[in-house]
Amino acid sequence: MGVSVKQDTEFRREITRLDATALVVGTMIGSGIFLVSADIMRQVSSPGVMLLVWALSGVITLMGALSYGELAAMFPKAGGQYVYLREGVSPLFGYLYGWTLFAVIQTGTIAAVAVAFAKFTAIFWPGLSPDVWFGATVNLGSGPIAIGVSPQRLLAIVSVIALTWINARGVRSGARIQTTLTIVKTLSLAGLVVLGLLIGRNATAIAANFGANFWPAKGLTLALLPIIGSAMVGSLFSMDSWNNVGFAGSELKNPKKDLPVSMAMGTLTVTILYVLANVAYLVTLPGDSIAHAPQDRVGTAALQAMFGDPGLYLMAGAIMISTFGCNNGLILSGARVFYAMAKDNLFFKRAGTLDPKYQTPKFALWIQAAWTSVLCLSGTYNDLLTYVIAAQLLFYACTALGLFMMRKTRPDAERPVRAPGYPWIPGLYLLSTLVLCIDLLFTQTKYAGIGLIIVALGVPVYFVTKASGARGQVSGAS
Repeated sequence: MGVSVKQDTEFRREITRLDATALVVGTMIGSGIFLVSADIMRQVSSPGVMLLVWALSGVITLMGALSYGELAAMFPKAGGQYVYLREGVSPLFGYLYGWTLFAVIQTGTIAAVAVAFAKFTAIFWPGLSPDVWFGATVNLGSGPIAIGVSPQRLLAIVSVIALTWINARGVRSGARIQTTLTIVKTLSLAGLVVLGLLIGRNATAIAANFGANFWPAKGLTLALLPIIGSAMVGSLFSMDSWNNVGFAGSELKNPKKDLPVSMAMGTLTVTILYVLANVAYLVTLPGDSIAHAPQDRVGTAALQAMFGDPGLYLMAGAIMISTFGCNNGLILSGARVFYAMAKDNLFFKRAGTLDPKYQTPKFALWIQAAWTSVLCLSGTYNDLLTYVIAAQLLFYACTALGLFMMRKTRPDAERPVRAPGYPWIPGLYLLSTLVLCIDLLFTQTKYAGIGLIIVALGVPVYFVTKASGARGQVSGAS
C-alpha cells in the first residue's frame, strides 16, 4: 500500500512594496476622517485644539510605525504584532492580543466599516433602510441597542462575504484591488483638501475659526490635557490599522526591507492628508457647523457647502470607495493573525492551514467573516470598539516595551533595520500610549474598564487552550 505524503503549502510572496504601502494607507483611510472631527470639535470647542489633536495623533502613530519597523524586519512572518508580542514580551501577551483582535478589534472594525459603507450607499438607494425588521432591543448600559436584521446590515454582510471570497482566491487579487482602491481614495481625499483650500474658502468660516477663537480663551493650560487625551480617541482610531501590513509579512516579496518602509511612508502620507483635510474643513465650515454636522458627516457637509446637493453624492461615492477599500485590507490582513495563532495551537486547528490552490488561509478568512457578520447583526460593534480603546493602546505600549526587552535579551539577534532615534522615539511612543491609556481610565472609566475585562477574559481561555493543545500533541505522539 502506498504512503500518502501531505504536501506542505506556503504563502506566496506576491506583495510588492507599493502594494504594502497601499495596504497601510488603505486600511488607515476608512470613514473616520469624514466623521470624527465633529465629535472632536464638540469636546474641545476650539479649532486650534482640534488641529492639535489630529497632529498629536499623527506624531504618536508615526513614532509607533518607526518603532515597529525594527520588530517587523526581525520577524517578517504571518501574524505581525501577535508575533512581536509573543517573542518580545511573552506568549500570553501575544495570545491576549490575538484574542482581543478576533473578539472585537479586527472583526468589530470590519463590521463598523461595512455598515458605514452601507449607510453611504443608502444615499443613492434610499430603500437601504437602517430600520431593523425583526429582533430585539436591549440596553447594555450605554443606551438601547437594536439587535436584528436591517437592509443596511444585510448589505454590510454581503460586502464582507464578497471581499472575503476575493481574498480567499489569492493574495495577489486582494492586493491588486487594495492598491487600485487606495490610489482612488487617496486622490479623492487629496481632492477634498484641494477643493476646500481653493474653492470652499469661506470668509465667515475663516474669520470664525482662525481669529480670536482659534485657541481657547484661557489658552493652552494643563487643564486641557485630559480633554485632549479623551478627544484623541477618535483621531487615533481613524489612524489605526497602520500595523496590519505586518500581519501579512510572509507574503511580501522583500519583507525585511519593505515592511519598515511601508509602515513609515504609509503612516506619514495619511497623517499629512488628515491634518490638511481638517484645515480644509475649517476654511469651509464654521466650527459650530463642524461640531453639529448632520450625523457627524463633516466631509459631506463640506462638499455640500461647496457644490450643493451634487457635493453630497460626490462625497458619498468617495466614502463608499474608501470604506470598501479599507475593509479589503482589514480582511486580507486580519486572517493572517488567526493563522499564526492556529500554528501555535491557540486557535481553531483548521485556521492554520492554507488552501492548496491559492495558498491563502481560507478557513481563517471565513471564520473571521462569520464572526464579523454576527457583529453586524448585533448592533453593538461601535460600543465594542469603544470598550477596547484602552486595551489597544495597552497592546501598543507592550509592543514598544518588547522592543526594549529584546535589545537586552537578544542583543546579537539579526536586525536588518534598527528603530531610528532609539531609545528616544520608542520611549516617547511607549510613554505616550501609557499616558493615553491612563487618561482613558479616568475620563472614560466604564468603557476602558470593560475593554480591559474583555482582554482579561482571554487569560483563562489561553491556559485552557494551551493545555488542550499540549494534550493533543501528546496523544498524537503516542
